Amino acid sequence: MSSRITWLGHATVLLEIGGARLLTDPVLRARIAHLRRSVPVPSDPAPVDAVLISHVHHDHLDRPSLRRFAGAEALAPAGSRGLLAGLRVREVRAGERVSVAGVAIDVVAARHEARRRPGAPVLDALGFVAGRVWFAGDTDLHDGMSALRGAVDVALVPVWGWGPSLGPGHLDPERAARAVALIEPAVAIPIHWGTYLPYGSRRRDLLVVPPREFAAYAAELAPATRVVVLSPGESLSR
Repeated sequence: MSSRITWLGHATVLLEIGGARLLTDPVLRARIAHLRRSVPVPSDPAPVDAVLISHVHHDHLDRPSLRRFAGAEALAPAGSRGLLAGLRVREVRAGERVSVAGVAIDVVAARHEARRRPGAPVLDALGFVAGRVWFAGDTDLHDGMSALRGAVDVALVPVWGWGPSLGPGHLDPERAARAVALIEPAVAIPIHWGTYLPYGSRRRDLLVVPPREFAAYAAELAPATRVVVLSPGESLSR
């Protein structure tokens, strides 16, 4: 099945697979809370057949961005329906398979503690495999990743975040390369880097260094996988 993958920044990726248009974790604004976008805001990717929401953190489930897709279907973690007003919500859990516009989408586990605000319930964090493309969302390494070996041609793997350090439940460049080594995709595209910085931050290195480090680690740990580094707005067709 042919595909075109366009990285729009952070964890937002437009997947054109067969006849389906799928958009992951839409965050399409110049500012989110204390974060400032350091690359241009992308043009509107609508229409889409579905949005895939990996978890409920504000930099992945951004309600102002989601308003652009009123009426679209949203695949989202169980318990998140109330955060997705205006969308047709299908709550999903790891292990389920659903179909959107003729494309099968497997919902897979992620290891990441996700709550909307302090004291709110912790909801599942998820990844998705659509057309042999794995969107990892936010996740740490976990043993279940090895079950994806043989099912993934392209891995969209997070390699950083938005600040000078990463908390638990995230992949840094080395751990992202180890995840790729477990799964053995033909191609790995680093995402979740180079888009947002806190207001006032001078750490411009965070906008360029993580994918370089990831590519170096992947060359050592997963040499059979080709790393393709996209800039926001660039595409890979297969």
